[in-house]
Amino acid sequence: MGGWSAEREVSLRSGRACAEALEKQGYRVTKIDVGRDIASVLQTLKPDAALNVLHGRPGEDGTLQGILEIAGIPYSHSGVLASAMAMKKDLAKIIFRGANVPTPGGALVSRVAAAKEHALERPYVLKPVSEGSSVGVFIVTEQHEHPPQELTRADWQFGEMLLAEPFIPGKELTCAVMGDEALGVIEIVPTADFYDYEAKYAPGGSQHVLPAKISPFVYQEARRLSLAAHRALGCRGVSRADFRWDDTVEGAGGLVCLEVNTQPGMTETSLVPELAAHAGIPFVELVQWMIEDASLNR
Repeated sequence: MGGWSAEREVSLRSGRACAEALEKQGYRVTKIDVGRDIASVLQTLKPDAALNVLHGRPGEDGTLQGILEIAGIPYSHSGVLASAMAMKKDLAKIIFRGANVPTPGGALVSRVAAAKEHALERPYVLKPVSEGSSVGVFIVTEQHEHPPQELTRADWQFGEMLLAEPFIPGKELTCAVMGDEALGVIEIVPTADFYDYEAKYAPGGSQHVLPAKISPFVYQEARRLSLAAHRALGCRGVSRADFRWDDTVEGAGGLVCLEVNTQPGMTETSLVPELAAHAGIPFVELVQWMIEDASLNR
């Protein structure tokens, strides 16, 4: 848990919650705040299994998974290749299209170019190609005459390449996959204008409607596409797919997959624990399942 990504604080909260749950189940738990010496720390501790709740890099991009494979330590969630592909949003889109999972169009643009002129017709979304939790994301509307100038800041830390996507109006939906089963679908209703980092993790930042108040057909289609995206990327364990649904389009035609999170949050306001509880799986059982599912060659 922890680490040095922009999602450090959320990861620490996830780690503390999971450690407490495992201790209640009788496991001997060591909490590791990941530093650059993680390989030697793991070699010294030699744990029976590693529960990976290190959000962002290096926990979600295949790097930590590679270290665990080399060390021979069974671990939770997705393996090296699936983690790397899911983290690179532009590559994940190619995989989605190959698996007939609808995803928004768009273009890969450099930070410098995105700050000089509009990457797409407004409205559009700019997001770092390899970050999570909505950090570094901009929604550029018709009211924005110029591109986001925050991209030119010297302390920008979210990478040099951005993904520009058309803005999809409508509802924000998410669905988790646990093993080989898609769980329910939540509609996320931010209390602010945008489901940003604060809305995701601050108490009261958003309302979660579970089950989502959408047509049964769209509900089941979101579940089907979540499982399809999970399998197309080669994910393991638990993942979570995020969608936008333009409800002005007939049927499920307006449903598009934005991304798959291979290391979804496990905090008190996180979506996966809520979806699991709705399926009759308490938090302690969810975390125990993740540990018992741990393996190598994932």
